[in-house]
Formats: sequence, C-alpha cells, structure tokens
Amino acid sequence: MPDILTRLHDWRHHRSTILSSFAVLLILLLSVSGAVSMAHAITSADAKPGAGQTYTIATDTTWAPFEFERDGELRGIDIDLINAIADDQGFDLEIKVLGFDGALAAVQAGQADAVMAGMSITEERKEVFDFSNPYFDSGIQMAVAEDSGIESYDDLAGQRVSAKNGTEGYAFAERLGEEIGFTVTGFQDAADAYSDVTSGNSVATFDDYPILAYGIATGNVALKTVTEQEKASSYGLGVKKGDNAELVEMFNDGLKNLIADGTYQAILDDYLGDNAPEAAAIGGGLAALGNEELEDGGPGTLPTNPNFAVDTPVENGTFTIATDTTFAPFEYQEGGELVGIDMDLLRAIAANQGFEVQIQPLGFDAALQAVQSGQADGVIAGMGITDERREVFDFSDPYFDSGIQMAVAVDSDIASYADLAGKTVAVKTGTTGAAFAEELAAEHGFSVNAFADSADMVNDVATGNSAAAFEDSPVLQFGIASGNVPLKTVTDPEPNAQYGFAVLKGQNAELLEMFNAGLQNAKDSGVYQTIVDRYLGIEAAEGGTGFFGLLAASMPALMQGLGFTLVATALSIFFAMILGIVFGILKLSGNWLLRGLASAYVNIFRGTPVLVQAFFFYFGVPAITGQPMDALTAGVITLSLNAGAYITEVVRGGVQSVDPGQMEAARSLGLGWGKSMQKVVMPQAFKIMTPNLINQFIITLKDTSLLSVLGFAELTYQGRIIIASTFRSFEIWIVVGAIYFIVIWLLTLLSNWFDRKFNK
Repeated sequence: MPDILTRLHDWRHHRSTILSSFAVLLILLLSVSGAVSMAHAITSADAKPGAGQTYTIATDTTWAPFEFERDGELRGIDIDLINAIADDQGFDLEIKVLGFDGALAAVQAGQADAVMAGMSITEERKEVFDFSNPYFDSGIQMAVAEDSGIESYDDLAGQRVSAKNGTEGYAFAERLGEEIGFTVTGFQDAADAYSDVTSGNSVATFDDYPILAYGIATGNVALKTVTEQEKASSYGLGVKKGDNAELVEMFNDGLKNLIADGTYQAILDDYLGDNAPEAAAIGGGLAALGNEELEDGGPGTLPTNPNFAVDTPVENGTFTIATDTTFAPFEYQEGGELVGIDMDLLRAIAANQGFEVQIQPLGFDAALQAVQSGQADGVIAGMGITDERREVFDFSDPYFDSGIQMAVAVDSDIASYADLAGKTVAVKTGTTGAAFAEELAAEHGFSVNAFADSADMVNDVATGNSAAAFEDSPVLQFGIASGNVPLKTVTDPEPNAQYGFAVLKGQNAELLEMFNAGLQNAKDSGVYQTIVDRYLGIEAAEGGTGFFGLLAASMPALMQGLGFTLVATALSIFFAMILGIVFGILKLSGNWLLRGLASAYVNIFRGTPVLVQAFFFYFGVPAITGQPMDALTAGVITLSLNAGAYITEVVRGGVQSVDPGQMEAARSLGLGWGKSMQKVVMPQAFKIMTPNLINQFIITLKDTSLLSVLGFAELTYQGRIIIASTFRSFEIWIVVGAIYFIVIWLLTLLSNWFDRKFNK
C-alpha cells in the first residue's frame, strides 16, 4: 500500500510537472504565433497591394480632356487618375496609346491588361469586359457651327451629322437619325468629327459633354452646343472578362481613396474647371464607396457643394481684373495658362455669381495703376489689406491669411533679423514684405533693394548680392518645396497679413459685393479649401530639368513672344516712317510755326524715356479720356512716336546732305517744289539715310522689350514669365538674348541686301 501511495504521489507530482511544462509550451507557442501574426499584420498593412506588379493600360490618342498630349507628354483625366491610383496602390504602369478601337482589341487579344479611354459601361460591353466602379458620369450633347441656325434635333432632317466611331455619341446619333431622318458619318478621331462640321460637310456633331465643353472652353473647337445633355453611361476601367480581377479591385480601392483625400476632385477641376462634377457623387456614390451604401453622416460621407453653382448664366457683365505675373502660388503661368490660388478662386467666384472676367497680368505695381487709371475694374494679386491702401481702394472680405517671412541662401549663417546689420536685403516693390523690411531696416541698420519680380528678388539673394529676402510665407514655402527657390526660411511668419480683392475706392461696389458672396459660398461648400489645397497641399514637387529640357519646355512660349515682338515692331516702324517723313519735311519748311511744331515733337519724344511714354499712353490717357487702351495699341503708339522723332532728324539730315544744286536744277526745269522733292531730292536722300534707318529699326525692335511692363506678351515678357515659375534666370536670359541676336542679325543682313540692291 505504501508503495502504491508513493507511486500515486510521484505520478501526481510528475503530472503536475508535465501539465506545467505543457502550459508553458502552449503559452510560448501562442506567443510566437501571436508575434508572427502581428508581424504579418503589420507587414500587410504597410505593403501596398500592388507592390512589385506592372500592368499595361491601353488608351486612346486624341480625346481631350480624358487623354491627349500637353507639353509633349500624355495627360488628361484618365491618365492622371490611373497614375494616381497606381501610386496609391503601389503598382507600376506601362501605358500604350493605341486609339479607342485599338485599345479594345489589345485587351481582348491579351496585349494589354486593361483599357482606360473614357470607355462607357454598357450592357453590350459587359459581355466582353469586366468593369471597375464608375469614375465619371457622362452625357451626350449636340454641337453645331458658331454661325449655324440649327437649334434642335428636328432641324437635322435631311442633313448629315458626324460622330466619333465606337462612342455613345455615335450610337445615340444613329438612333436619332432613324427617327428624324439624317445620316451619320463616323470618324476615327473626335477632332476630325468636329472639323467636318466647321468645314460645312456636316451640320452637327454628337459627343460626350466633357469633350465638347473642354474643346470649346479652350478655344480649340469652333463650335457651340445647342442642346441639353442626354443622360449617358458612366465611364469605367475595363479588363477582359474573367481576367485581372485584382487590378479592378485595386482600381476601386484607389479611386475611393483619391476621392476621400480630394486628389480626384483636383484632377477633375484641373481639366474641367467650372464644368467639373463632384467626385463624391459620381456613379451615385459608388465610386466613392466601392459599392457600399452612401449614408449621410456615416463613414465615407464626403463634403459636397450644393450651394456652389458653377452654371449660373452670365448676366452680370464682364469685368477686367488686373493681376501680378510672378507670385506663385497665387498667380503664375503653367503650360501657357495663368493659374494659381487667386486665378482659380476668381474664376470659380465669377462662375458662381454669373459674371465674366478678362484677366490682365501686368505685374503688381502696374496692376494697381491700371485700377486707378480705369484700365481695370479690380485687382487680385495676393494684395495685403493695409490702412494706406484703404485710402485708395475698397477691399473685399479677406480671402487668405498670410505672413511675412525672411529667407536666406541655403549656405547662409544668418538666423535672425539682428544678423542683417550693415547688409542689404531684397524685396518686391509695393508688397507688404517691402513695407515690413523698410520698417525693420530702421531698427536693425540694413539697406533695402527693391525688385519688380519675385524671381529677381530671389536671384539677388542666391547670387550673394543681398543677404536675405522678405516675402509672403506661402510664396516662399511653395517655391522652396517645388525646388524653384534655392533659399531657406529662418524666421517664423509674421502674423496679421490678410489678402483681399480690391476695386478703386467708391467704384464697382456691385463687383465687390458679388466677390464677397461668391467667396462665402466657396468657403461654405468646400470649393475654397479644394483650391487652396491644390497649391499648398503639395509636400514635394518635381525637381528642375536640364538645360535642353528647359529649352524645349520654354520654346513655344518664347516663339509666341517673338511673334508679338515682330508684329509690334512692324507696326511701329510703319507709322514711325510716316511721322518721320512728315515732320522731317516740316523741319525744313520756311514757315516758323511748322518748324516749331516739328521741333517740339522731336524734343518731347527724344527728351523723355520710352518707359515713361508707355506708362503715359497706357495709364495716363485712359485716366483723362475714360477710354481704356490695350497694351498693343499703347505700345505701338509709344514706339511709333518715339522712333518717329529720331527718324525726323534722320530725314532732315538726309535731305540737307543732298547738294542744294539738285533742287535748283529741278526747279529750273519747271518742276514744282513737291515734285522736285519727290523725284530728285528724296531718292538721293534715302541713299544717305539708309544706314541710320536700319539702326533705328533695330533700336525699335529692342525697345519692344519695354512693353513687357504693360503686360504685352512679347519676348521679354515671356522670358520673365518662365523665370517666375522656374527661377532659372541665367539660362532663360541667355536664350532670350540669343533669339534677339539672331533676329537682329537676320534683319541687318536683309537691310544690307536691300541697301546694296536698290541704293548702289
């Protein structure tokens, strides 16, 4: 019995030990399993679902605004969206531009994984393709030539219309044609369908409304829409039926994320502007939630803008608004278009309140003068609201809270205002940054150097001529983040700087009222925040390109500027020659009054700077007469009168250089004074005058660069605009100088050939 009890006790002891060991082992296993599961969960959470995968996406070639070429690269709503989704989901893309029919065939043949080309989701296509959630809701519209009398479908009876092959517009037109009695001609490209109407071969074209709206708004399509939108299918990403289900799932998830963070709304706004739909409402909310129910106030609910209409009829007039040229991110040029917070906000408010705007980019100082002289109705240019300015202007409600900040060179040791003692700082003329620096200079003992452009101010610091720059904080932060401003900020923004839209004191009260109402609507609806986030919500931007990349990107704008330069030069020389000959002969008159009139003209225009004359005609004359004058007219008047004064002296000297005996001989033969001058004296005088006239032509061509201060988009102006967005003044001014040199050299060769041909 004791042995049994002993064994029983030993067994219990071992059992307890075994159970304890098993429990410890079980805990260890559970811990390891939990750790592995947690690590897997963390890894799964961090890794993007498409990491390491590459998909080939087929697309169309010419279907703006969904896919088209801009500045040499493929852009559009479809392209930007699929790239953004690929980045969000972590997969790589290879985009094949094949045309719509070719894209569909490529997916069916396995040459591409998916097609994204404004492809409508239809029951017929669902038999061949699997579609993503809708990313755009479209509608069919009819457009006709601008001078057409067609106003309804019934007017098409017996006529011919055009449409793009394979589109819903083509299918809709065919159905309508059978009902009304017209024929439909299909084209491979939308551009050809539109051209068929403008050339008169077809009387109308049918296409999706965003395509027509974009083309008409950009001025590329000389048509007008005459019908309301017909409800059409939504667009989706398509894959071959049964294939690439994971790609469709990632597309849906990525689309939902991009709508939630506002990225997709920004893409739509970029291409469609006021015609952009609300991203959250596309597909009845399916695009936003991935086929989940859209519950008000629940998870996934996104802000909408029901109070911010963008289709208000234009019934409140057209206003001229002056602005700056180089003040990113508030106004600057991108892709040849003036963009920025101020520009987007102004256009949105105009659409909301039912008025139109004509924007004049003049530079900050000139913009203020334009309003004061009556050349512009208002100014929006990141303009700080100050007590001094309130004496001249009436301001809107503030639309942006800013602050002045100091920036220095990247390798500078300056860290505070006190370090500026005895140094020079750079500012932009007329800004609150300039006023702040002037006040600070008296306290800390530094001098202030003012520049007309932000780019010049920044470059003065980057080259070491100035120790620091004072500018509005969002401008510095945007430029530094984009890699265009080679500076660093070393102080916190000074508070209490607010921007406002301004009109001349006591004038345009209704415009100010509409701006305030539209601004409030934009803030209430979320449109204002979307615009601000579009420009200031960017954490990083693309770095600079090489010289040849910069040259390729800049050349279209520079060539456009050169064209304006040559036009202004040709017109100015033409009128200057007439003035020079008339006043040159008057200076030789025996009548003292006529001689005095000619001398006064010469003395006035040779004795005052061209820039002062340009400002007088552009700002001064309209202020006196009340009649506005465009920059080209003011510029041609200025250059004509200025060059005419110099040509007057050239003509006088040339005529006096002809031997007086020539006139006497002609008169002795019975010719009158006028005939003698025309037939005998002037031909000889022109031979003498030719070298001086050639010099004057060249001087006038170069003087056109001064017209850039009026906002005239000639060559120098275009160079300033490019520098404003790139801050690469050295390379741009070399290119601009080279263009001037080549043109003047060719003009000299032509003039010398003319001289040898006709005068020797």
